[in-house]
Amino acid sequence: MIRIVFEEAKQQAAAYDGEKQIGECQFIVDSTHQWTITHTGVRPEYGGRGIAKQLVERVIAEAQARGMRIVPVCSYAKRVMEKMNDENK
Repeated sequence: MIRIVFEEAKQQAAAYDGEKQIGECQFIVDSTHQWTITHTGVRPEYGGRGIAKQLVERVIAEAQARGMRIVPVCSYAKRVMEKMNDENK
């Protein structure tokens, strides 16, 4: 079973298969407390399972819970956020 864990100290959400990290969505917190998503990746053998989307959604949820603004530099995170915005219209 894949677990999605928010690791605030590492500035990422990570996906684990058992104890093995198989994916991450990393972000940077700037001086205005804005979260910039810089990278999302999942090991190729775990592709196609929606893990990357879950990672991005977890970072977004954690940022929103803290009242932070999110800026997606990562192209995948940008697509996920655009799709979420379209669904919420």
